[in-house]
Amino acid sequence: MKDHAILAVNAGSSSIKFALYPVHHALVDAANVSGIVEGLEPGGAPAISMESQGVKQVFPLVSDNSDSTDNIDDTDRFALALNHLRLLLERHSAATTVVAVAHRIVHGGDRYAQSIVITSDVIDYLQTLNPLAPLHQPHNLEGVVAFQKAYPDLPQIACFDTGFHANLPRNERSVALPRALVASGIRRYGFHGLSYRYVAGRLAQQSQRAQQRVIMAHLGNGASACAMHRGESVATTMGFSALDGLMMGTRCGALDPGIILHLLQAGWDAKKIEKTLYKESGLLGVSGISADMRTLRQSQAPEAKEAIDLFTYRVTRECGALAACLNGVDVVAFTGGIGEHDAQLRADVIAGLAYLGLKINPQKNQLARGDAIAAIHADDSVQEIWVIPTDEGRIAAMDTAVLLTATRP
Repeated sequence: MKDHAILAVNAGSSSIKFALYPVHHALVDAANVSGIVEGLEPGGAPAISMESQGVKQVFPLVSDNSDSTDNIDDTDRFALALNHLRLLLERHSAATTVVAVAHRIVHGGDRYAQSIVITSDVIDYLQTLNPLAPLHQPHNLEGVVAFQKAYPDLPQIACFDTGFHANLPRNERSVALPRALVASGIRRYGFHGLSYRYVAGRLAQQSQRAQQRVIMAHLGNGASACAMHRGESVATTMGFSALDGLMMGTRCGALDPGIILHLLQAGWDAKKIEKTLYKESGLLGVSGISADMRTLRQSQAPEAKEAIDLFTYRVTRECGALAACLNGVDVVAFTGGIGEHDAQLRADVIAGLAYLGLKINPQKNQLARGDAIAAIHADDSVQEIWVIPTDEGRIAAMDTAVLLTATRP
């Protein structure tokens, strides 16, 4: 009899991240296969990068002797990629049967906080939220449709990034707009919830302070920070949309709304403003070089340093604000691509928060490279500092396993 596994996916505009998680009843093991499908944009070179048992392989979807995919429409491009992915997973995990597909969905709105089996009604509602997360939500849902076609007999589960913040205190979720607008659903939601749930769970296994005042910083191309008390989100930097809060790879973060009014009055239309704020700002916009922190670290250009300095300042500033919401802090945890791998960023942020009693161990900080959980606080630090590699897919797989168990006859 074959073992069961859950395929967790995160569909973007031109790529699909995936991981296969073995499942035993409602218990989910670490992924034994993971990777990314890239090059799905028109004119791209579709390929699947896969890692299994420490071995990485790349599988082009179009050989050198095949016709170009330039003329294949987006639907066929996804179908081609998912067909290859399904065959590769079957080949690499011959003793495993995929029993469900778990989708990371950025926004659940006011209706969905818990993971849910996807139906046409669910998709219809989630599509109404596309304007709130235009870089993610439409592509997440396109991924759902594509996987429904690739795996027509499997349940598809939606797992929401907003869910972890569903019970934010009233003052944290409220915005100072007329009540009629607030009644229409305009409020602060918060994001990166699957990541925060995973980090919170791992922290609880490592630290006796996990139920106290915790700041988690998910720092990557998308970046946010979250204040947690007694295991629940009480404040977060992202709000109504995934554009708010920290400066990010290509997103501006918190911005005076007067700037938007100024641009509108200068003749900019909504699409141009959206493109600028979501795709041309942040590290990329300030540096004019790259949205990748690693590239900026290697650059000697003063603009690169300016972008890094501003990113560091904004992280420090917002963590200080979250500490105020918590009336202090007992634990700081870094996660995400930058948070897990950039030791200098961690050192600089903690130096800026030294007044709270935080003190880093330089040697431990340099050794923490995101491949394992690491405590990086100094022995005489009043508070704890951790690096915790995140695994959003595992949380999605865990929720899916629970749903499957609950609905099994």
